[in-house]
Amino acid sequence: MFIIAILLFTLFYGGMCYLFGYLAWIWLKKSFSFRYKKTYILVLIILSLAIFIGYTTSSTILITIGYFWMTLTGFGLILLPIATLLYFLFKRKKIRSIGFAVLALYILIFSFGTYNAWSPIVQTYDITIEKAFEQRDSLKILMASDFHLGSIVGKSHLSKFVDLVEETKPDIVLIPGDLIDDYIEPFLDKNMGETLTKVDAPLGVYATLGNHDYYGNDNEKIVEEMEKLGIEILTDEITMLENELYLIGRNDDTDDKRAAIQELVATLDTSKPVIMLDHQPTELEAAKEHGIDLLLSGHTHRGQVFPGNLITNILYENDYGLLKKGRMHSIVSSGFGTWGPPLRLGTRSEVVIINVEFKKTLP
Repeated sequence: MFIIAILLFTLFYGGMCYLFGYLAWIWLKKSFSFRYKKTYILVLIILSLAIFIGYTTSSTILITIGYFWMTLTGFGLILLPIATLLYFLFKRKKIRSIGFAVLALYILIFSFGTYNAWSPIVQTYDITIEKAFEQRDSLKILMASDFHLGSIVGKSHLSKFVDLVEETKPDIVLIPGDLIDDYIEPFLDKNMGETLTKVDAPLGVYATLGNHDYYGNDNEKIVEEMEKLGIEILTDEITMLENELYLIGRNDDTDDKRAAIQELVATLDTSKPVIMLDHQPTELEAAKEHGIDLLLSGHTHRGQVFPGNLITNILYENDYGLLKKGRMHSIVSSGFGTWGPPLRLGTRSEVVIINVEFKKTLP
């Protein structure tokens, strides 16, 4: 099955690169009498292989070039057929203008996409948990997911997160997964912990692991390193805040041995508030049935790059934002970092502020 998936991806990716390269060649040749075909083909091959060479050699530059190239060819599946249609509608007389129009669209796509990826915003939700909390009437949570710290997302972007925590002054910071982008080595090599250790909140900083924290088989090392920085990783674990609020951290769905929600809450007094971090928002109904009041997730990136949001909207009951099911609130973030190309179109890098009011339900 894995081999078939690799084969299908290779064919699809190769087809995208060929389509883009062929139509771009036609434009260059007809508009500018471009004749350096062998050089053009060589450049095309290098760009198409950049992502694979980059990961093989751990080259951040090649990885970044490769992801931008994949985005370029991917959007070509939308833009180039339209350009071809216009070419024939104008009876092949406007090829240079059509090409420049496509080029202008690409510049807009990459400009807005880059800005959205590296300029995080604060998204705010106000919710009420209908349970008593004797210590306080309210709780201010800062939630951020999907940092993907690694070769592309590094200390500069992480510093923005530190600034947002200091600016918003939450009571607690919660991170539901994908702290690391597969492998922990770039995190350690670039000393990102020096920046992350500045994140602080009165009730602490807690996190769970996401699928990308498992992919490089560095999950145990990630837990160890994060806890050195003062971030408590909850691996199918429960902690109690101020002796009244349960905080549950689930292992990611990637872990086939993770505990079911029913197991985790079996010994809890669910008349008390219960918050759960679960990286992938796939078990909303189970969370509702077992007394979870607030379910915090990431993973979807809200598709990250349009039209990916249309796909995540189909795949997940809640792929972004706030959804209330009975008394359970599900909040899914689009993420603070990026996976793949450092671009966001139709989405924005964000942290989430959740203002929780506690209110005991009258009998």
